Amino acid sequence: MAKPLALTSGEPAGIGPDIAIEAWLRRKEAMLPPFYLLGDRDFFAARARALGAKIEFADVSAEDACSAFPGALPIVATGTRATAAPGKPDGTSAEAAIASIRQAVGDVVAGRAAAIVTNPIAKSVLYRAGFNHPGHTEFLAELAGHNGRVPQPVMMLWSPTLAVVPVTIHLALREAIEQLTTALIVSTARIAVADLKARFGIARPRLAISGLNPHAGEFGTLGVEDEEIVSPAIAVLRNAGIDARGPLPADTMFHEAARKTYDCAICMYHDQALIPIKTIAFDDAVNVTLGLPFVRTSPDHGTAFDIAGSGKANPASLIAALKLAARMAAA
Repeated sequence: MAKPLALTSGEPAGIGPDIAIEAWLRRKEAMLPPFYLLGDRDFFAARARALGAKIEFADVSAEDACSAFPGALPIVATGTRATAAPGKPDGTSAEAAIASIRQAVGDVVAGRAAAIVTNPIAKSVLYRAGFNHPGHTEFLAELAGHNGRVPQPVMMLWSPTLAVVPVTIHLALREAIEQLTTALIVSTARIAVADLKARFGIARPRLAISGLNPHAGEFGTLGVEDEEIVSPAIAVLRNAGIDARGPLPADTMFHEAARKTYDCAICMYHDQALIPIKTIAFDDAVNVTLGLPFVRTSPDHGTAFDIAGSGKANPASLIAALKLAARMAAA
């Protein structure tokens, strides 16, 4: 039997438990691959009752999750309790979220899981507990380094209609501009190309690379970074045989006709990449971490504290993340 996917709890007070429960309830119609949920069974059972969900849970090991999945949502215990009420993180929230991520990585590295799917975390809650990483992406990169490899974390947002990669990720805009270099653009693009080939089956990926400034700098009149930093990176990529073009004005890269001309947009900073994909594909976009020695996907939304426990959370992005993780792992 194929290996299951490891699904983290995310922030317990958020909608992660809600959408995990709803995804399992839709497993047949959505044709979902087997997965197990990491965390505190009593907590998930209480959330299911709050949602009015008729669901069975099974306490299992990762190895037994596939056989349990058709009849019950498999729960693999992390040994960490969660007690947060919907929308109200408490003192157990950070430890529970971090424990599920650590165990998911341990399971996939040990070969017990095929891939990792992570539910949304609340960075502010983690920071108050001493978490010293900007986000999931960087934490996973550190955990991957425990296996002897320390990859550069590269975040892709993928949907059937658009895939984007920001070169700088969770940084203030001023800091993102300060950290942008030709070498960083080149390394990010190389990692994207490698995974587009290996995980997505695209033989010769086409990259559209945005400029940093309005109108890609307008020949230096709106900033010199596009001529001095971005253009040299594109030249390096082309010399390496990579189909890369740009720097392109970001305001004309994302309409329907433009999207047909490339497989992935490489953008210079977080919002330049995420605003278009969240506008075009909010419900079915998936967060993918590239460059890791394992597959990791995540829903492309946050914890949504305001609707946690209400039954209003849409599981579509999680369902898409589970399906994409299985597809990438199979590749």
